[in-house]
Amino acid sequence: MAVYDSTEQFYAVMKDVFDQVMQHPDHIESFTRSNLVIRMSTTDPDAEILLDGRQPPLEVFFGERPGRANLEISLEADLLHAMWLGVESTQQAFLTGRIRTRGNLLKAMQLVELFAEAERIYPAVAQQYGLPGA
Repeated sequence: MAVYDSTEQFYAVMKDVFDQVMQHPDHIESFTRSNLVIRMSTTDPDAEILLDGRQPPLEVFFGERPGRANLEISLEADLLHAMWLGVESTQQAFLTGRIRTRGNLLKAMQLVELFAEAERIYPAVAQQYGLPGA
C-alpha cells in the first residue's frame, strides 16, 4: 500500500514541507546560490517538483514544467518518505539504483543542505497528514 493516497496529497505534503524550508533561507543558502534547477520526479504517485536555485528566494513548482533541469532525480514517493523519516539511507538508495539521476551528479552535492532541512521538517508534516510511520 502506497504512503500517499493521491498526487494531490503528495503535493500538499511537499508544499507544506517546502513552505517551511523557505522560512529559513539561511539554512539553504548553498542551494539558492548554486544557480541550479533540479527536477524531482516520483512514481506512485506520479508527480514532479521543480526546485529553482538560480537566485534567492528558492522557488518550488509542483506539476510538470517545461524546460531542462541541471539535474533530474527519479524515485518512488514511498522511498522519499522513508528517507526523510530516517528509515532508509539516501546513500544506500543511490548505490542500489532506487534513486536514478540524469545530469551532473557532482551538482547533487548542492542539494545536501536543502534536503537536510526538508528531512528535519518532514516528520512533523507527515504526522500532521497522518502518513504511515510518521
